Amino acid sequence: MHLFIEVIIRTGVAFILLLVVSRILGKQTISNMTFQDFVSGITLGGITANLAFNTSINRWLLILALIVFFGIAYLSSFISLKNRTWSKWVSGTPTVIIENGKILEGNMRKIRYTMDSLIQNLREKNIFNMEEVEYAVMEDHGKLSVKKKSEYELVTRKDLQLHVASLKSFPVELIIDGKVLEENLAQNNLTREWLESEVRKHDKAISDVFYAVKGTQNNLFFDYYHDGIHNPIDPG
Repeated sequence: MHLFIEVIIRTGVAFILLLVVSRILGKQTISNMTFQDFVSGITLGGITANLAFNTSINRWLLILALIVFFGIAYLSSFISLKNRTWSKWVSGTPTVIIENGKILEGNMRKIRYTMDSLIQNLREKNIFNMEEVEYAVMEDHGKLSVKKKSEYELVTRKDLQLHVASLKSFPVELIIDGKVLEENLAQNNLTREWLESEVRKHDKAISDVFYAVKGTQNNLFFDYYHDGIHNPIDPG
């Protein structure tokens, strides 16, 4: 029984420590997985896993190892911000795969990137014809960035000389799952009274609203608990 309690406590401590470390290291670690982030993630995961389950190793030694490695990862990230050479070495650099519509086989061999992978990544970007591609770059986090040739680019409102509505504000969520987000109201100089009056314009009450958001053009969108859809589509 004592062992079970110890594992529970160690697992909880490991989770909290890993969460704190991840928050301090920043969103980069979970969004753009560079070489440095990959190594950091694997090592931190290994240390915390041992902290949680490996009762044969002193927990304080594992916590010390976690803190030391966190310090190394944090220092490396800090140096990367200040030193371009170090950043290139630990994170890598982008590699051009296609230039002016021509596939650079030499660059592909350098990073051990196959044609099958290239074709698959292009398909994932809805590109099925190689002739559409002008440039393709393998980013340092392993994702492919593609620029199509001009004749294959999508037409924009600017191309058609149509009026483009500018962004008036960032979307502000007002109600989620029936709960008014008072903090969002306060941050945007909105009041609960104003929200209630807007809801009443639709002959509804706050308790009827499942989700509400103030959009980029200051337009309000409401979704209600009772949508009046009696036979919803269920593809399953």
